[in-house]
Amino acid sequence: MISLINAPSDTPLKIIDVLGGHGVRRRLLALGFHKNDIIELNSRSIFGGPVLVRDLTSDTSVALGRGIAQKIMVEIIDEKK
Repeated sequence: MISLINAPSDTPLKIIDVLGGHGVRRRLLALGFHKNDIIELNSRSIFGGPVLVRDLTSDTSVALGRGIAQKIMVEIIDEKK
């Protein structure tokens, strides 16, 4: 289990947990991110800006700040299974 910030780009990831309070969880739910959703990190800003995340479950893309992205814990999905 790793933070979304440390996850590799263009790799399917599964949301395992959100480390944060009620406000962070509510914000992510409002953006369409739920536990067990399959997501993909599309791009990172070079100078510490937001990260672009694509939710493969609902086929949406959202830019998340690094603070929130650090609180999303994911695991890499092994496509060979």
